[in-house]
Amino acid sequence: MMQATSSAASGLDAQQQRLDVIAANIANVNTVGYKSARADFKDALYSHMKDPVGDAEANNLRQGSGVIVNATNRDYSDGARQDTGAQLDFSITGSGFFTLQNSNGERVYTRNGNFSISVEGGKNYLTSSDGAYVLSDQGTKIELPSTGAVSVDPSGTLTAGGQNVGKLAVMTFDNPQGLSAVGDSTYAETVASGTAYAAPDAQVYQGSLEASNVDLGQELTLMMRTQRLFSLTSTALRTSDEMDGLANSLK
Repeated sequence: MMQATSSAASGLDAQQQRLDVIAANIANVNTVGYKSARADFKDALYSHMKDPVGDAEANNLRQGSGVIVNATNRDYSDGARQDTGAQLDFSITGSGFFTLQNSNGERVYTRNGNFSISVEGGKNYLTSSDGAYVLSDQGTKIELPSTGAVSVDPSGTLTAGGQNVGKLAVMTFDNPQGLSAVGDSTYAETVASGTAYAAPDAQVYQGSLEASNVDLGQELTLMMRTQRLFSLTSTALRTSDEMDGLANSLK
């Protein structure tokens, strides 16, 4: 009986984690550059039942131990490109992320190209919406002249006031699923993701932003399915608890 209770409890925990992931997707449906996530499951460890006859697997005499979340994976496919007409709004098509330097001096990566200008010590720097420095392909902060229109070509090369001011560092990874989320649409490199390198197929567009790739209809459908599974698992847990109580009363 204890095994049934444990298996049902693991199911409740797994479905709660899935609901949390879905809720985060729905909450970020309008977040620029956000990539939707999915909770993937796997069976917990199996064990042979007591004194199986012959081959336990062949005779289906294996007892499961419930379900657990195997990983939370992200869909890095492109979101829709939305025209804004703003001079410092940039979007990427293809693989790749803009490279930022945050307030801790760490490099992080994002698809959110909603940039602005930060004035420090009489110099103008290109920054993200949360104040992180946008880095060039040389790993340096991008300084803009005080006057002159800013433009970018598909390769990410910036010109301002008639002069070349650098090229945006648009990087990718061998295993983007290994990136660590450090914000709604910002990620950090890990051992699992591999080292960042220049994205070969990325193109940069000015005057537009990449919308979230969350499919709201799909998320709502998945939420309803998950709520039903949560309800069924709750019933299984309650039934197991009642059977345990009945067994104890018979002792």
